[in-house]
Amino acid sequence: MTQDSASKLNKWQLDRRAFIEHRVFWHGRVGLADLTDIMGLSRAQSSKDLNAYITDHPDHLFYDKTARTYVLGSAFDAKYLKIDASEYLSELLAVSKGIPVPKSEWIVDLPDIIAPTLPARGLDPFVIRTVLLACAQKRKLAITYQSMSSPDPTDRMIAPHAVAFDGFRWHARAYCFNGSTFKDFVLSRISDCGLEDVADVDPSQDADWVEHITLRISPHPGLSANQRRIIELDYGMTDGCAEMEVRKSLLFYNLKRLGLDTDPMARRPQDQHIILTNADEVYAALGRTAP
Repeated sequence: MTQDSASKLNKWQLDRRAFIEHRVFWHGRVGLADLTDIMGLSRAQSSKDLNAYITDHPDHLFYDKTARTYVLGSAFDAKYLKIDASEYLSELLAVSKGIPVPKSEWIVDLPDIIAPTLPARGLDPFVIRTVLLACAQKRKLAITYQSMSSPDPTDRMIAPHAVAFDGFRWHARAYCFNGSTFKDFVLSRISDCGLEDVADVDPSQDADWVEHITLRISPHPGLSANQRRIIELDYGMTDGCAEMEVRKSLLFYNLKRLGLDTDPMARRPQDQHIILTNADEVYAALGRTAP
């Protein structure tokens, strides 16, 4: 879409064109009824919108007289919608779980979807609200926290500046006045909290949050050539390598989720598909020797 053509369309027209692209790409076809039912247009306006789209973007979609609907054209290239497969699968998963998703009514082909069942986390809405307010207002937070290094809960004063998800649990990234250091606090382990005065803490001084570490991964050398090619596709590798940039504060969790927190050669290649090619560099950032 050129800037000239975009400037001629209002936000409602842009949204309708995004819907046309979404429906024809993910569903394979789009018809007048789709625009009338989902976008609330009259049949005359629906026909006008589809024809206007074709006029602006010839060969992106066309009317199939046999199917009596509009289908994907040979030159289709989304101009009003970002086509992101991972994002779309995440939306399908969310819809399957009954989680509200913006414009979920655009989705018509919802297959049976299953995902690993994870333990429910005991997240207290009041705690989450208070932590988020402390982040937004840059205030201290008095909390009662149960760590795994102490048998009993302790009272702490922290200054949270961000939240992070490690794939299983939510954390508050905060300055801990008790220990005079930045660290993670698992949100489900905060049993009580209260907002205090403004914190004189600069998040940019949280070195582990600011610093990024690059993980370089490659297929396990014990895999066959065909298996390595599949793993390259799985991880979006180029020339047998992919790079992932992660915050140092989340480095341990990333390594654990990828199975790279132990020696990858100690597991069967069919179980541990990838290796870390810059393991010495990565583990040095943690102050450890690579396994």
